[in-house]
Amino acid sequence: MTVLVVNSGSSTVKYQLLDPAAGQRIAGGLVERIGEAGSTAPDHGAAMDQVAEQLADAGYDLREATDLTAIGHRIVHGGERFTAATVIDAGVLAAIRDLVPLAPLHNPGGIAGIEAMRAIRPDVPHVAVFDTAFHHGLPPRAATYALPAELAREHQIRRYGFHGTSYAWVSARAAEVLGRPLAGLAMIVLHLGNGASAAAILGGKPVDTSMGLTPLEGLVMGTRSGDVDPAVVFHLHRVAGLDPGEAETLLTAKSGLLGLCGDNDVREVTRRADEGDPDAILALDVYCYRIRKYVGAYLAAMGRLDAVVFTAGVGEHSARIRAQSLAGLEGLGITIHHGHNEQHRTVISPSGSAVAVLVVPTDEELQIARETLAALKN
Repeated sequence: MTVLVVNSGSSTVKYQLLDPAAGQRIAGGLVERIGEAGSTAPDHGAAMDQVAEQLADAGYDLREATDLTAIGHRIVHGGERFTAATVIDAGVLAAIRDLVPLAPLHNPGGIAGIEAMRAIRPDVPHVAVFDTAFHHGLPPRAATYALPAELAREHQIRRYGFHGTSYAWVSARAAEVLGRPLAGLAMIVLHLGNGASAAAILGGKPVDTSMGLTPLEGLVMGTRSGDVDPAVVFHLHRVAGLDPGEAETLLTAKSGLLGLCGDNDVREVTRRADEGDPDAILALDVYCYRIRKYVGAYLAAMGRLDAVVFTAGVGEHSARIRAQSLAGLEGLGITIHHGHNEQHRTVISPSGSAVAVLVVPTDEELQIARETLAALKN
């Protein structure tokens, strides 16, 4: 029993072929520069043909394989309609297309990937697994923006949250590490990659999360600003002549660490900071300070805290970011054992700490594969 997990963006396709029951990866790869000049993949159809060719090179015949149970597609935005992984039919695909205004930078690539892969394997079930689904139960006080209620309802404006498959995987794994039932735990999970978010999770259910209507809100990221005063956009329109599209590009692709110091790779920013570069030092200070503020806010939101969990590329590999983000929170029972942190151990808090601090690798592809199989049973 195998599942092909496809993560299709506007210009890239990542894929993994997995045996979900065994947790085994059979093959995986990447197709890049879709639609770009000189690319061998002028569109998503050609990109999926390359996926099939790469799998064939790895010894797996995607077009004819009889053990392929399903294909799971990562879709960024499920809106209010999709609260769990869903088997794709014509109606579901149309509904995902209707959600493009909520995720114009992400959902079109996912739709193109679905259509191209269904052309290759129309005979197996295809399942949409949504980044937003984990957060569908957010309390109204956390999901609601203070906008005119009728306007917000009409245009589906609310906090949706993202990185849901990562939160589902990591929160369950953290409970296993602690040897405690997930239902009894209050944790803050910090998903820190080029895109970054935080979530307060109580008893396995979301209490709050930093990303909002889109993945732009919240923490400072590689190229995204995270939280800013909305009036910044109006100010830039008045004084710099930026139109809405230019402002969106500025906040999503030219801000964050990149805007602060010219680099969006935390490794490079850290190297520069270690050498005394003032822009890099400030960039890390801003980045880590924003994380620390969210940790404090989410502890207040839940009223108690059992664990802080770091995950994703930066969270799993940067001891500097972990230490700097939690520095000064000892009064809240949050302490890092610096030796364990530098050794990248799973538990990086001192023995007997009131709040455990963990490093838990995420596995979004395996989570998607398992949610894909679960959807077939519903």
